[in-house]
Amino acid sequence: MSSEWKRRIRLFIQRFWQPTSACMTCMPGSWGNIMSLVHWTIAFRTGLLTGLLAILLTFTPAAKLYGHRYGNALVVGVLTTIGDAYSHASHYPIPYVEHILTGAISGLLALVASYLFEDRARRVRQVWARLFG
Repeated sequence: MSSEWKRRIRLFIQRFWQPTSACMTCMPGSWGNIMSLVHWTIAFRTGLLTGLLAILLTFTPAAKLYGHRYGNALVVGVLTTIGDAYSHASHYPIPYVEHILTGAISGLLALVASYLFEDRARRVRQVWARLFG
């Protein structure tokens, strides 16, 4: 398998967990319905669609945004908003607020992950070493 496809698979996995987590966080009653199959189905659908859109974007010049921390977070947020809007209708009284909120949370998760996991999770390992010697 070429290194380009390995990168795309890794990108899909990253773009799957961030929107899925954001969707589970932003849906009304998320933490009360954590065991709801319907809830998880909607979150997985959002994650899958966002991951597929992220892979499709790698075939365009916009793929350069993935190389920059803030550009990556912006792309993830926008793709999650699109994926969430396509996956289900908003549960909030104002249309599209839930989708935009889900996209914003997903972008923030991508930004935080870029800080924590860069350089083979150097920051996480440093904190772990300080806490547990």
